[in-house]
Amino acid sequence: MTDSTPQGILVQLYRAALDAADPRKVIPPHLPALPKGRTVVVGVGKAAAAMAQAVEQHWQGAISGVVVVPVGATLALQHIKVLTGSHPVPDDSSAAGADALLQAVTGLTPDDLVIALVSGGGSALCAKPAAGLTLKEKQGITRALLLSGASISEINTVRRHLSAIKGGRLAAAAYPAQVVSLLISDIPGDEPALIASGPTLPDSSRCEDALAILQRYQVSVSATVRSALSGGQWESVKPGDSRLFHHRHVVVASAWDGMQAAAARASELGLASHILSDAMEGEARDLAKAHAAIALSVAQRQVPFQAPCVLISGGEATVTVRGAGRGGRNTEFVLAMAMALKGHRGSERIHALSAGTDGLDGRAAAAGAWMNAQTLDQAVAQGMSPLTSLDNNDSATLLGACNALVHTGPTYTNINDFRAVLIL
Repeated sequence: MTDSTPQGILVQLYRAALDAADPRKVIPPHLPALPKGRTVVVGVGKAAAAMAQAVEQHWQGAISGVVVVPVGATLALQHIKVLTGSHPVPDDSSAAGADALLQAVTGLTPDDLVIALVSGGGSALCAKPAAGLTLKEKQGITRALLLSGASISEINTVRRHLSAIKGGRLAAAAYPAQVVSLLISDIPGDEPALIASGPTLPDSSRCEDALAILQRYQVSVSATVRSALSGGQWESVKPGDSRLFHHRHVVVASAWDGMQAAAARASELGLASHILSDAMEGEARDLAKAHAAIALSVAQRQVPFQAPCVLISGGEATVTVRGAGRGGRNTEFVLAMAMALKGHRGSERIHALSAGTDGLDGRAAAAGAWMNAQTLDQAVAQGMSPLTSLDNNDSATLLGACNALVHTGPTYTNINDFRAVLIL
């Protein structure tokens, strides 16, 4: 029986977005023709195991390879080995995964084919530090960037230039074999080279860009890192590199696909839907205020849209971590939005959900959360302070106490964050 409550409607829209990015559906139509020689599958990211499973189920010839996924996102495969790596900060398992991927594509011929399955999360899962860089320092730089409020695009620009596998280097290692990259995008704007830091695609950014980002967010680095970046010693593979000729790539699923599927589901439920953007970035609490302002305008003035309707957006928020609480960017968005709506006329008609499409949201131990006009009242009744929770980045603790967390477990896909605001 379909749940027609506001919460049930929001969850249905979220599930529709996930279904649109199901690797079992989006991979098979884009599989290449059989090669004369070997077929090797390499993959990395939160969706890589499910993508590899889809390849195995539809491939007509012999196949081998390896994929690297987060702990908890493994699946049983017959011919392709599954390894686990660390996320969001790389560790020794991430380095081992990178070595396995590079080994898998070594020694191939022009008759061989590499199918690269790339999805979000891959930047940390396979991490081979550039020559002269230690894994420990790379871990420290990654942690600092994650806490700084830097965007995912900025973080991945740095990662591409601290790596011996990202920024097209995995594809270069596969030369002279042909590489076909099938990508599930979690990047605002769906720039292919940014997904998992682009291990199989050329990179147009430069070492100096990575250094500028580190300086912008005041991330301390060693003299070795500063010298290598300022001197261009760790430059990535650039467009036009002959080792990448005849390669091709396809973005098989993205946030835009998910949002369109959610809009279609809203229409089936008799609701008008409005997609705001698939590339909304910025601090989670600032994005929450913007969404709250639009929702209140709809509720109070029927501008810019008429209620009842659903506002849908995607893109990855950031959180500048100042406290020690339990939360993630989606739970922080939900708490901040509830606070922005509190006390305003029409807020009782507004319901919202924000969740990661990978089923994980930072340290929240959930995919995200939902809210309505009673959420903060429930928290206060339990002696909790919404402002204190927000200041301590402890949104998940508060929302969990209100039974407002969204739990999915691993979704085996990743098309960034999904947000839906229902105005009745």
